[in-house]
Amino acid sequence: MRDPREVGGGWTAFQDHWYGEPAADLAPYVAHYWAVSWDLRGQPPYRQKIVPYPQVHLSFLTGSEDAALVRGVARGFVVRTLDGRGRVFGVAFRPGCFRPLLRRPVSTITDRTLPAAEIFDGAALPGEATTATVDAFLLARRPAPDPVTETAAGLVDRIATTPGLTRVDALAADAGLSVRSLQRLFSEYVGVAPKWVIRRYRLHEITERLAAGTGVDWAATAAELGYADQAHLTRDFTKLVGEPPTAYAERYPSRLFKT
Repeated sequence: MRDPREVGGGWTAFQDHWYGEPAADLAPYVAHYWAVSWDLRGQPPYRQKIVPYPQVHLSFLTGSEDAALVRGVARGFVVRTLDGRGRVFGVAFRPGCFRPLLRRPVSTITDRTLPAAEIFDGAALPGEATTATVDAFLLARRPAPDPVTETAAGLVDRIATTPGLTRVDALAADAGLSVRSLQRLFSEYVGVAPKWVIRRYRLHEITERLAAGTGVDWAATAAELGYADQAHLTRDFTKLVGEPPTAYAERYPSRLFKT
């Protein structure tokens, strides 16, 4: 049975979320910082559903067991169990911009979680993750500029901000690349295929409409997003997010929904 705390933002009773900006010199690589804290003492554990975006994350966990982890892009939803009391401080890297720090194709860590010390060559990680300590850690490891990161980030941003963009060949043409060159670029810098990124952002638009209370004409929306029919849209959404779109939107009333 569904946990009633999943519906209507009930999870906000025991979770707090925060977003912050990195140092200006990190802006070419880092989209934002984030933190989640929870207090479930005296309550059952909670299964937290996390939907994927084309971003690599560095996370610092505190609580019963401290750890620093690098999480590659996940191609499907992830469920993490929260219990007791804890906190996570995270770094969301800009899509396409973790490649210079990783120094190998980002696709090599897709769907993987690795110890941060392994990625950063055993460097001493911050003992307490705060904006200041994480700024200092990343600034000390700022890589040399790589102009391809901006190309990759710009293409992902174009996908995110262009609702009518549903085809890989159209994106390739806009970029002046062959489809194969575009696929290689995304594998190397983004970690997932351009088709996956396009589909992810188009499906995200559905949850935005639902959470905002906007009515959805499912047949028209399926056609608009390039699906053969509504059934294919619902199946694709469920595979990626773990539940049908209307069920997922129940988690996020309009006052809480964040892009």
